[in-house]
Amino acid sequence: MNDAAPKSAEKIAHVTPETAKIIPGRRAFFTYLDLGVEDASNGAMKAQVMKSTQGLSKPTGWHYHECDRQFLYMIKGWVDLQFEDGRKIRLNAGDTLTIPGGTRHNEIATSEEMDILEILVPAGMRTVPCDPPAGME
Repeated sequence: MNDAAPKSAEKIAHVTPETAKIIPGRRAFFTYLDLGVEDASNGAMKAQVMKSTQGLSKPTGWHYHECDRQFLYMIKGWVDLQFEDGRKIRLNAGDTLTIPGGTRHNEIATSEEMDILEILVPAGMRTVPCDPPAGME
């Protein structure tokens, strides 16, 4: 009898701070570090660390993401987000946030320095600018 687990099309990924690759991202004020998950999962998900050393000078503008979900873990600093249901959330170091795909939101302020672990499902998420919800700017 063979007790070996069936082989998966996915593979193991190990990335260190020294081997993480800087990749292009959605926002010019972030540096994005690729954690190797997209390649290892064949695009099923993506994990990256977004780093910033300058605060947000103006809101990003209302947008949504074409994805199943976006998960954030705030490593350092803070970010203020506004959502289509009227909620405003400040994400502080140690906080997590899951945003369902298609949810309109706006990043309105950040600390000068911040690091965020972002996990995207699937990896090929697209950001779509949109009008603000009625009664919001």
